Amino acid sequence: MFKKLVTGAAFALALVPAASFAAGGEGHIEDFAFSFEGPFGTYDQNQLQRGLQVFTEVCSACHGLKQVPIRTLADKSGPGLPEDQVRAYAADNFEVFDEALDDFRPATPVDHFPANTALGAPDLSLMAKSRAGFHGPYGLGLNQLFKGMGGAEYIASLLTGYTGETKVEAGTTFYENTAFSGGWISMAPPMSDEQVEFIDGHENDLHSLSKDVSAFLMWTAEPKMMARKQAGFVGVLFLTVLSVLLYLTNKRLWAPHKGKKTS
Repeated sequence: MFKKLVTGAAFALALVPAASFAAGGEGHIEDFAFSFEGPFGTYDQNQLQRGLQVFTEVCSACHGLKQVPIRTLADKSGPGLPEDQVRAYAADNFEVFDEALDDFRPATPVDHFPANTALGAPDLSLMAKSRAGFHGPYGLGLNQLFKGMGGAEYIASLLTGYTGETKVEAGTTFYENTAFSGGWISMAPPMSDEQVEFIDGHENDLHSLSKDVSAFLMWTAEPKMMARKQAGFVGVLFLTVLSVLLYLTNKRLWAPHKGKKTS
């Protein structure tokens, strides 16, 4: 289905320790238009599948998704891959250590994505949920109220925020990034235009690739987001109906007593 895992420094997030992924509030975070935003937003299944491909061909060389069961790729609220494709994807792309066999074997859908911390690279399972792209003002969270947490926007902005400027300090090369807190990051630009080819011919410029993989990482962090939104909508609807009934009941109970003078 996808290419085998690439090796080396194809995805340079491996160069950044987990502690270096500071929240993006001090940098410039672009407000990407994701389909899952808003109270009625839903994941774009095609986008999640493209994001999975970007993760597999680029990110997984250095990063893991150890909190994500491979079988969830078949979820209708997620990428929605057919079960036979999920089995083939697991076996073709990952190996896991089986204690019963005391050896590695091809992964199966019941396994989780393997952990991968090459060169200290952070796990990306919950990255989109743990990074807040929108802040303030003054800690009131108004931006987050109207725009959401912005974790996916932070990742996409980070991936597209390189200016091309570099500097060397204490033997380490830093790259200017408009989204990163402080403006300089030790991670080399991880992706470039046309690095991944999609079967459907979808746009594969840097902006599109970054947006697709960020949406996929949002799903890995919040796979039940659609179910929560549905439950929230039902809850609000129920409370609204209950409030109307309580108002009408209260009005009916007190109607006979209105206008009477008390002695």
